[in-house]
Amino acid sequence: MSDERGMTIHFMDGAKLKLDFPKQVKSDEAVPLRLDKIITHQGLLVQADGALLMIPFNNIRYLQVYPAPGKLPDYAIKEATLTGETT
Repeated sequence: MSDERGMTIHFMDGAKLKLDFPKQVKSDEAVPLRLDKIITHQGLLVQADGALLMIPFNNIRYLQVYPAPGKLPDYAIKEATLTGETT
């Protein structure tokens, strides 16, 4: 599996921001803990191109992260199919 990851942030106003980054955790076992930690904060912090982006969650409609981690929290819906997007 490649160590390259990506994320598209879909904002409330319809804008999108695409990020490419290396794998952030050493093991898939750490992913659920990292996700829970991120959810408890009120924003997303991203270091990109020498700058720090602070993106409040209330400005984010949803995040699309790829590839999906091999290990997810037990409350995650798995193996779904995206059939449409609401506007």
